[in-house]
Amino acid sequence: MKIPIIKQLTTFIENNDEDYLVEAIEVLEDLTEVSSLKDEELDVIGELISNMYGAIEVNAEIKKGTPKKDALNGFMKRVLGSIDQ
Repeated sequence: MKIPIIKQLTTFIENNDEDYLVEAIEVLEDLTEVSSLKDEELDVIGELISNMYGAIEVNAEIKKGTPKKDALNGFMKRVLGSIDQ
């Protein structure tokens, strides 16, 4: 996951609607079923999906009243904490 991408996607949600990301995730998840995709391609699709889900989580925190910067930092701390375990 990359914070600049999550930040950009969060801004996209603010300017548009979260439903766009949800639908994009559905399309990308469906693409993973293509049997001819290489592992590298699946990795890229997986990274995109992860970043989109991250942006949705950050947006949920922002809706609860958390400042955007704090929501982004808190999300990344949770992600890094789960990797360390």
